[in-house]
Amino acid sequence: MRGGRAAVLPDETGAAMLPSVVNYSEGRAPLVGAAALALGSQFPADTLMSVKRFMGRGSSDAASDAQRSHYRLAEAEQGLVRFVTSGGEVSPVEASAEILRVLRQRAVDTLGGEIDGAVITVPAYFDEAQRQATKDAATLAGLRVLRLMNEPTAAAVAYGLDSAEQGVIAVYDLGGGTFDISILRLQKGVFEVLATGGDTALGGDDLDGVLADWVLQQSGAPDLSSSQYRQLQAAARAAKERLSDEQEVDIDLQGVLSAGGSLRVTREIFEDLIQPLVKRTLRACRKCLRDAGLDADVDNIVMVGGSTRVPLVREAVAGFFKRPPLIDIDPDEVVAIGAAIQADILVGNRPEGDLLLLDVIPLSLGIETMGGLVEKIVPRNTTIPVSRAQEFTTFKDGQTALSVHIVQGEREMVSDCRSLAQFELRGIPPMVAGAARIRVTFQVDADGLLNVSAREEITGTRTSITVKPSFGLSDEEIADMLQSSFSHAEEDKAARQLAEERLAAWQLLEGLKSALQADGDTLLDGEERAAISAKMTELQALVEGQDADAIRNHTERLGRLSEAFAARRMDKSIRSALAGVSLDSFDDEVTQ
Repeated sequence: MRGGRAAVLPDETGAAMLPSVVNYSEGRAPLVGAAALALGSQFPADTLMSVKRFMGRGSSDAASDAQRSHYRLAEAEQGLVRFVTSGGEVSPVEASAEILRVLRQRAVDTLGGEIDGAVITVPAYFDEAQRQATKDAATLAGLRVLRLMNEPTAAAVAYGLDSAEQGVIAVYDLGGGTFDISILRLQKGVFEVLATGGDTALGGDDLDGVLADWVLQQSGAPDLSSSQYRQLQAAARAAKERLSDEQEVDIDLQGVLSAGGSLRVTREIFEDLIQPLVKRTLRACRKCLRDAGLDADVDNIVMVGGSTRVPLVREAVAGFFKRPPLIDIDPDEVVAIGAAIQADILVGNRPEGDLLLLDVIPLSLGIETMGGLVEKIVPRNTTIPVSRAQEFTTFKDGQTALSVHIVQGEREMVSDCRSLAQFELRGIPPMVAGAARIRVTFQVDADGLLNVSAREEITGTRTSITVKPSFGLSDEEIADMLQSSFSHAEEDKAARQLAEERLAAWQLLEGLKSALQADGDTLLDGEERAAISAKMTELQALVEGQDADAIRNHTERLGRLSEAFAARRMDKSIRSALAGVSLDSFDDEVTQ
């Protein structure tokens, strides 16, 4: 910050942008940036690009992206992705740390002092695992994270303060590897995120990819080696950038194809190729607006990411929102400028009241309850930081432990959501089912990271966990979670109803089983006990079936049939409690 304004620090050559590329070669330190990018076509498996796409993901769900990028993955059935390079195995977190390390050193060299902390921006759609992986990368790079900030929010900060904008803002962020859309309300320094959406498997790299595939199709070339295809992608990227200013360009194929030569591509051809990808971004915009409860009539559109320089992208966005987008600030730098402004506030250089950020959590968080149901504790699009608590109880008599299974997603059943973590609360005093009071608290901090605690209210027994998954949601899961919550709404409603009816039946059967063992012989005659047992057998047979109405009807019948037995047990308990107690002493106690 210089004179109250943010300035992007260039490197020694005057370049502000650092390509997010790391090359690992045997026998020397990793290369980062332009030097690594230059080796991409020669050593594709050793040169990691768009590593953000692999952050916080499992090896199984990253396999297709790795194959498309010509990376070699270490053999592993689960856990974090690890790339096999000439310099050894490397995780996305380590590669990210190398990039952050170079940026940190640039700041140290320019400013002449150590860095006290950093605001790091992430895609708004990053889930718990991806955010935690980003924090881990910063720690490896020697940076203390002041805040993880959503990239669209950072862009809105830059425009909101510089242009004194108020109203509803759409932030359209099409970067190299991911796409984000956020709808924000700006008013008197308060930046409230109304909804977020996006596609973590769509970015400028995909625009390059469709153009590269077209070149292969037009030239009739056979399958290329990894090195040749990487070189072709670089040529396609250069052509894409030139087509933003020119109507047609020649793609140099010397060294890429054995025949060499060049191929002319017009802007019209390129726009036809990328049209389906641009439409994908607009579908995400439509969903996000629906979540925010708005139509396409927003006050302003902020464009973020180098790919928003493509004329078709700007035209499509302007047509969708019915107004021209803001392009006053360099789309490659606008996020960094917003992050700098936020950092300036966090370290106390300007009043906190100047700017208030109200980000939201992108996907619902909850726990598993009996019957495989999801109880949502923090719904999606809840403003963060947030703390939410809910009370639960035990299912069985004498239960002394409770398993807390934390899940993320929009569906009603645990099997349709992503498991984040699991822990146990032990030391619950043995009581009858339903008597224990267990308070489960979810706390999501300003970075979107989750801490869950469980406390038994009678004894104060407590345990907690910081949710740090080993890997996150796959691209398909992130893209499909919200969509599936809509398309499967009726199915999920029926599944939840069935699970709830089964749970009610199980609870009644468990309670009656215990009651019959304790008092069946003394409080029931043979005919009554036989009738209850017969109905229990009928319900037991139905409870594993799929007919929710039948389960509910039989549960109600069994409940009515056992009402007299329950009343007798209550009378017995009262007589037992009052045995040996005089009414006079009871009256004295009440009076006192």
